[in-house]
Amino acid sequence: MGLPNDVPKWDFRAKRSKPWARVRIAARRGAGLVLGVADSSRPSLIQDLAWRLEALAFDAVTLLARSFPIDAVSDFGAALVGWLGPLTSTNRVVETNIRIAFPELDDAGVDRLVKAQWRALGRWAAEFPILDKIIADPGRVEVVNGERLAAIARGPESVVFISGHFSSMEIMPAVIIQAGITCQITYRATNNPHVDARIRKSRFRYGVRLFAPKGGDGARELIRALARGECVALMNDQKFNGGVLAPLFGVDCHTAPGPSSFALRFGIPLTPMSVQRVEKARFRVIVHDDIHLEDTGDRNADIDASVRRVNAFMEDRIRDRPEEWFWVHKRWPNDVYRRQKA
Repeated sequence: MGLPNDVPKWDFRAKRSKPWARVRIAARRGAGLVLGVADSSRPSLIQDLAWRLEALAFDAVTLLARSFPIDAVSDFGAALVGWLGPLTSTNRVVETNIRIAFPELDDAGVDRLVKAQWRALGRWAAEFPILDKIIADPGRVEVVNGERLAAIARGPESVVFISGHFSSMEIMPAVIIQAGITCQITYRATNNPHVDARIRKSRFRYGVRLFAPKGGDGARELIRALARGECVALMNDQKFNGGVLAPLFGVDCHTAPGPSSFALRFGIPLTPMSVQRVEKARFRVIVHDDIHLEDTGDRNADIDASVRRVNAFMEDRIRDRPEEWFWVHKRWPNDVYRRQKA
């Protein structure tokens, strides 16, 4: 369950001008993840210096955030990004996504949702450095259907947790781990290795210590974890070029089949989770009913059917609280966006 600043871009090719870049090649349909091939070249001194300066800025922001009350930090993020977000080029992506998902909205409705999602995104960004403080406060995180997590922790059965980029999504893996469940959490490392180390350290503060990197190695580690009786957790609401084509808000989009493939391979359920913002930095984490997949023997057809159910779950959550979803990502195929411009 990675961060939005690590949005999967599944079919990138390494740029020759950046020999240290990581090549990511789309995996075959059954895997649902990506193959990451790290270039052995070292970054230039200038690039490394830029990375270190970024890391220092990250440290400064973290120190500042941890010096103020939790709700004040959340409010500041909402105000700052709520002001800056509409001024960025990404605002056009947000507006287009909302028009694709909610064609019935008039201009005023679209504008209200655009502004609301920027404020929500700002809260998430500001809260990340203090998530351990939020999670440590028992009055800030309510878990609905927590008994299901307790049963998973006690029992021998593995599950594949799935979720999307809803509200402060990093709270979900913390809740899973704190329930006593051994779970591999997928993530995509940031390009800056110094910042990535700090992000991992931040996650350690609230208990998330098991990581399966996205990529070919990560896919193999997830399979090994499931074979050991552990659980795995993946985000499943972003574009996956070459994935299963399934509707989301009535428009077909490519979706990673990995979670469904894993569940079918091991005969285990998908366990969906979501998080809602109750007020400021107070949250409700919901463990939804398991999705049990039908194994007809036709693996491709079964994966297609499962992905449709997953997309339906994601759509229901987004419709319920649209301002809390991650609208800055281009979720649909490029031709859908071209038609919106026409």
